[in-house]
Amino acid sequence: MDQSPENQSEKPRADQSSSSSELSRNPGRREEGALWSIFGYLLSGLLVWGGIGYFVDRWLGYDRAFTLVGLLLGMGSALYLVWLRFGRHSG
Repeated sequence: MDQSPENQSEKPRADQSSSSSELSRNPGRREEGALWSIFGYLLSGLLVWGGIGYFVDRWLGYDRAFTLVGLLLGMGSALYLVWLRFGRHSG
């Protein structure tokens, strides 16, 4: 039985969570979620790349040289990801 687009109603699907509909109705919650995402990007960039630098330092026997490079690389890549996701304006 074919249903034309005119006969289909705009009902939300049953598998959608109530939190996603709540986020679309409440822009404050959406902004709060964006802030937590930005915080997560920044923290994970520092931890992942700083940790890689730390282990390269330990492996090669240097004293914090690669840790610093890893932290800078992690912060730079995290800021770039934040800019890609939240900073660009579609024109």
